[in-house]
Amino acid sequence: MELNQYILLELPSKVEYAILALLEMACPVNLEKPITVNEIIAKQPIPERYLEQILASLRRGGLLKSQRGSKGGYILARHPSQITLLEIVSIIEGDRQVKDDLNLPTIEMKLIRDSWEEANLAAQSILEKCTLQDLYQRKATYLQQGLMYYI
Repeated sequence: MELNQYILLELPSKVEYAILALLEMACPVNLEKPITVNEIIAKQPIPERYLEQILASLRRGGLLKSQRGSKGGYILARHPSQITLLEIVSIIEGDRQVKDDLNLPTIEMKLIRDSWEEANLAAQSILEKCTLQDLYQRKATYLQQGLMYYI
């Protein structure tokens, strides 16, 4: 088995659902008007009650604004180019504290933890550079390539 077949860090479903919902809001048509929970679940396979909890977390985290009433729903609080994937993950997953490595019983365990921390920092760096706008543009490119493929 090749090394690149191993998954070191898994994407939690809650984070994936949050990004899917935010991608719907990042659509240029939805940047100015609120989108409802029902509109999101019509396009994305997210359980309604779970989505409501996720959207509430994103609102509390400052990524979304909510509007009540007949034209209500959720809207991005900032432009998609100003929202990073790291910010989304941090809001949904919360801050995770690194365990104190002072009491590791062996040097080998410390080396393993140090290497794992390096991988974690590299992943954080990538998530910090990638914005919601970047993902939306990739999505548009894939859709365009897919349409051209079938012509």
